[in-house]
Amino acid sequence: MKTRLVIMVLIAVITQNHVSAQNLEATDSLTRELQEIVVNARQPATKLVGSTLVTTIPGSNLSELGNALDVLAQLPLIKVKDKDVSVIGKNNVEIYIDGRPMHDEFELQNILSSDLSKVELMMFPGAMYDSNTDAVIKIMTKRSFSHGISFTNQLQIQCRRKVSVMDYLGISYNVGNWELFFNGMVNRTNSLIKGTTTNSFLYGGKDMTVGSTQNNSYPTTVGSLKTGMNYSKGSQSAGVYYRYNPERGNFKNKGVEWLDDNPRLFREIDKQIRAYSHQVSGYYENTFAGTYLLHADGDFRHSVSHNGMLTFYPGREHQDVKSTDIRKSILLACKVYTKISLWRGDFTAGVQGSFTHTSLDYRMHDIQVGEYIPSSVSDSRQTSTALFVSWSGMFGNFSLSAGVRYEYVDYEFDVNKRRDDDVSRRSHNITPDLSLGYSFNDNTQLTLSYRLSRVKPPYSQLTGALGYVGVHEIEGGNPALRDEIMNDLQLLGMWNGFMIQTDFIRSLDTYAYVKKPYSVGHPQLMMRPENIDVAALSFYLVWSKPIKLWTPNITAGIYKQWLSIDNVSYCKPIYSYYFDNVFTLPGGWNVTANISGRSQGDMHTNRFAATWFTMDASVGKTFFNKTLNVKLSATDVFNTANHDWTMYTYGVFVNKCQSYDYRGVSLNVTYTFQPRKSNYKGNPAAEEELRRL
Repeated sequence: MKTRLVIMVLIAVITQNHVSAQNLEATDSLTRELQEIVVNARQPATKLVGSTLVTTIPGSNLSELGNALDVLAQLPLIKVKDKDVSVIGKNNVEIYIDGRPMHDEFELQNILSSDLSKVELMMFPGAMYDSNTDAVIKIMTKRSFSHGISFTNQLQIQCRRKVSVMDYLGISYNVGNWELFFNGMVNRTNSLIKGTTTNSFLYGGKDMTVGSTQNNSYPTTVGSLKTGMNYSKGSQSAGVYYRYNPERGNFKNKGVEWLDDNPRLFREIDKQIRAYSHQVSGYYENTFAGTYLLHADGDFRHSVSHNGMLTFYPGREHQDVKSTDIRKSILLACKVYTKISLWRGDFTAGVQGSFTHTSLDYRMHDIQVGEYIPSSVSDSRQTSTALFVSWSGMFGNFSLSAGVRYEYVDYEFDVNKRRDDDVSRRSHNITPDLSLGYSFNDNTQLTLSYRLSRVKPPYSQLTGALGYVGVHEIEGGNPALRDEIMNDLQLLGMWNGFMIQTDFIRSLDTYAYVKKPYSVGHPQLMMRPENIDVAALSFYLVWSKPIKLWTPNITAGIYKQWLSIDNVSYCKPIYSYYFDNVFTLPGGWNVTANISGRSQGDMHTNRFAATWFTMDASVGKTFFNKTLNVKLSATDVFNTANHDWTMYTYGVFVNKCQSYDYRGVSLNVTYTFQPRKSNYKGNPAAEEELRRL
């Protein structure tokens, strides 16, 4: 490992002068984006344009922070935990880089912050996006380089309770109007989670307690190989890529389980995961007469997962329980849309279609357990077609956007080769959206938006198979889950560095996990998702404004829901705060310190424990004309994060105490030689289906 690091540094020294000569900045050529915002020392880095937060990176304290992931972690309403990016108050987030969707989480780590032009956070996506897309992050880069070969290598070593190692290599060759690229990644992770679960319920008129302890380790090796090509000449561009993702995981859990005062049973669970997926994507884009944009995308994805689980009791009080399952899925999708200038604004119209086929072959090899967790073969097929139109424009100080999406869905579900008419269904869905904004001046804007959407549950929750957890516990999906109908009313406002973001959401048939007694002739509990109706109000106040070398970002808010199940209310509000800080120092140094906390409160059927203070910090420095970046990070510095929660549904009270291995340190070394941004501008033809799979 040390030898490799020395070699990387030597290469950086040798190529430093060559890279400096090649790094010629070109004028940005971003078309049909929101109007450019100029930032100076007296202006905030973030502006509100309609329902979109636009942050300009050049000239701000964030431009020398490190990589794109580091920048996102410091922007208003955006949070980053490890490599997972989320938006406060939103569930499903899509990320686009230079107009193309991001499916590889390592892409953000390989874009230098100095190469960023701006970041747009769309808090109210229109009809062009899938119904369950709550927010869109659009990242635009600003640099272009001469033709030739370029590569990026990133090495990350993370030490928590276990050690994890990741290595990423990206190679690109550009000649004429063509770009050929190859990316490879190997990620070896290992985590250790400890906890205790206690279930209290009434069975046969008697109070009973079922409990278990967990000591979970999850070593996983994930790989990614991606290769493809892009062509770009004038207003015309096209591209195609192939990606292969293998995965090997070994889940192990050592603990005990018990019923009331009976002797505790020592239990071990061993789960083997062997999975892989293939994906082919292509796109074509052209602008005619400098006005009419035509864009087409196509996708094919095939994935297979083999899982085997063995639960055994070393004391031999109970027989070993073994189960296996094979999951397969196929996706075919296409999307075509056009964009033109119309009525002093932009008009977009398009069509989208997809076919998804998933199957689950579940086998329970224990005869006794098979009486209440039977083997089954389930199969689902979904065909969907969507039409969408949207328009956005400005009239003086007013901004207006409106859209509508029509979708036809034909869903068929079979169990043991017999159609389940109670689950299979056809639907016609119309989902409109409307947003109206007013700009009082350069520093004061206000936007009110409404959106109706229909959200489909993940395929992993639509299975009818049950899983064995212990002698007295089972888990499973629910093929009868209905689509969620969500009404979202949102208000966004900004004034002199202050911003408010509030949402009122009324969801019909969203889903939440419940635990209830399961009748099998002995004390048994089952946990699975069920449809619920819930209303929720969230309100967040944000202040962010660069102060010389310091960029603070303060967020305080509340989440309050109204939910009742079986005459039990889940309405305790959650108060939260985030205080992010970045210090950009001379000599290429930067320091971050992000503090957060929350109160105890309810989210769906879970009551999460309070975590009043947690802190993550990092220190980084760039070398050799910013081609080498070294960063040392620490998470949960004071080991104060609380991951406990409780749940009370259908007479069953669950108390979950768990300790994650979030506390730790990591070293990230990134070397980039003659970097060049990708010209791939394709969008996935069925983003929602890819997430559900």
